[in-house]
Amino acid sequence: MIHITECPRDAMQGIHTFIPTAEKVAYLQQLLQCGFPILDAGSFVSPKAIPQMADTAAVFDQLDLSSTSTKLLAIIANQRGAQEAAAVEKVSFLGFPFSVSETFQQRNTNASIEESLLRVDEILEICHKQNKELMVYLSMAFGNPYGDAWSPELVAHWASTLEAHGVQHLSLADTTGVSNPDSIRALFETILPVLKSARLSAHLHTLPSEVALKAEAAYTAGCHHFDAALKGFGGCPMASDTLTGNMATEELLRWADSKGLQTDINTSSFQKAEAMATSLFNRYQ
Repeated sequence: MIHITECPRDAMQGIHTFIPTAEKVAYLQQLLQCGFPILDAGSFVSPKAIPQMADTAAVFDQLDLSSTSTKLLAIIANQRGAQEAAAVEKVSFLGFPFSVSETFQQRNTNASIEESLLRVDEILEICHKQNKELMVYLSMAFGNPYGDAWSPELVAHWASTLEAHGVQHLSLADTTGVSNPDSIRALFETILPVLKSARLSAHLHTLPSEVALKAEAAYTAGCHHFDAALKGFGGCPMASDTLTGNMATEELLRWADSKGLQTDINTSSFQKAEAMATSLFNRYQ
């Protein structure tokens, strides 16, 4: 079995035209019926940095979670964002980007790696007090365009360090889409053995044509948790002006089906969400 986190927040955040709150709510409400264990649905960050997510609190307030088991995740970049997200009862997971690239960590969160490790400790304390869980994304996990040091061993070092600090959910993020099947396999095979109990996910940015190859590489290396976004929309606007999209959920499901892997996704609800995604993103992209 594989577990898929759907990431509409990642799909929407780089779109310059503001998507009306009501349309976001309608789309997320449909995704909540699909059976995804987690929905990465919004972020509590500066609206100057990510204008598209300025209405996350209003969106979450309007979502009806009464008929779904899907848990909501919200991205945060500092303690202030963590406090805002943790105060929202409907939020179960806080997601924090922790880059192994010093340049990107400064660019993304205006903090050094060491300062970010202190933030993780403070965010974990907020999570414990509010009964939330923390997901840390190891961004630039597959390399970076800035010339900063990178190796599988460096990523493994930070993964084990974060676990030692109490983080139980880690996601390897290919922020700029530089990974290939060999590097994916090598990275997961390096990191999984050093983790004691933390869960490791794959957050890969890739072309739709490469989804199956990259998913296969991660899965054969022991990864059973994947982040994806319908139609492969999205990318990280803080990394590059040219966005590399997310793993396309429909392609990931097609690969899983070809391998006989269970996903627990409701086919009828997913097809409705897929149609909504096509209409929504083509309208505002």
